[in-house]
Amino acid sequence: MFWLSVLALTTAAVSASLRAAIASSLKAQWIDPIAPVEAGELIGAALGSAFLGFAITLFVASALLDKIGAKRIVIGSGICFILGTALIVGAGAIATGMTIYSLVWLGMMLSGIGWGLAESSINPLTARLYPEETTHRLNVLHAWYPGGLIIGGLAGVFLANVLPWQAIMGLVFLPAIGVVIIGATTTFPPAPAAVEGESFGTMIGEVFRRPSFFVWFGAMFLTASSELAPGQWLDVALTNRVGMRGILLLVYVSALMFVFRHFAGRLAGKLSNPGLLWISSLLAAIGLFLLSRAQSPVAALVASTVWGLGVCAMWPTMLASVAERYPRGGAWALGLVGSAGALASFFVLPALGGMFDEAKVRLAGGPEAFKQLTGEALRQVEDAAASQSFAKLALVPIVLLFVFGAIWLSERRRRATVAAA
Repeated sequence: MFWLSVLALTTAAVSASLRAAIASSLKAQWIDPIAPVEAGELIGAALGSAFLGFAITLFVASALLDKIGAKRIVIGSGICFILGTALIVGAGAIATGMTIYSLVWLGMMLSGIGWGLAESSINPLTARLYPEETTHRLNVLHAWYPGGLIIGGLAGVFLANVLPWQAIMGLVFLPAIGVVIIGATTTFPPAPAAVEGESFGTMIGEVFRRPSFFVWFGAMFLTASSELAPGQWLDVALTNRVGMRGILLLVYVSALMFVFRHFAGRLAGKLSNPGLLWISSLLAAIGLFLLSRAQSPVAALVASTVWGLGVCAMWPTMLASVAERYPRGGAWALGLVGSAGALASFFVLPALGGMFDEAKVRLAGGPEAFKQLTGEALRQVEDAAASQSFAKLALVPIVLLFVFGAIWLSERRRRATVAAA
């Protein structure tokens, strides 16, 4: 069950990294010719639609997990990845003009639905399997998300000169078919009796009776904005400016995350979850600011290292914090927090694209002037615009320093009071 969960999450990650890897090529071939001024916002919205599908699905499927059954949900995950990928790679063959963009948007959303179906089952399952070491096991499971990013990212880079981007994106079919086959031939255990006894009303009550839950909900929105959105934007924004493929930076950061997540749970045990999240937010803020200033491969690697070490433990540690603090919230509480993280990317990616478009037009001297730019002049304007968009994003984890700092201090004082008593 654990390794099937790993395969499902790896499929989601491969899909995400390949979407990021082919975004520039897709934008150049299909979006730039029909909407040159709005191209950044449009590709950002398309990439963000995957997170919208993820958010909605995670919210709904988590609540219905034990009624629908994990088996059906996992199989549905693989099917959505297959259909979504088919729409992305086949849009140009079956449509023209903005209809192509609409099909790409829909395909990316279907891929996000597949991701949501996967996470809605594997996170509660892991928490049930390992109740005494939830933080550690969720970090180990989610180490395979960056693992999948590495696989997809390297494929996107090294096959770029051999295969068209449509064929590269089509690599998602391989693990997705594996998820369907293995899921269909695996016997899933029934939900534990304790879970069967928890009604949906009980799960809702656990959330709404304890307002502190919404602090974690809001924090998840910001942590995901610091982690997932920049990862999808790296190749579009940094490739020309730093002199290397931005997707390689995502692969490098993913390698850091893959290794570090195997140890993050142990570190959280020493610092506490809020303590680990505070340090993560500090590093993320510094890393994003450095990325906005990077002008060379070395500077980009240094900035990516700081940012990667910052964000690598955020998602699983947030999930573990909610699972430990709101146990009666069940799968729905985890799904609700995960939805917040996904919605963040849905809103932030188009915003990043919009800031990029606004800056490039302003720096060029207006829409008509921008349309006339070519070659080196165009590259310089877009590089400066990309730098400004990353600098604004660095403000997000700064807010988290105050949130997690307050939680960390509050819990330390509570423990000290209990110990003294």
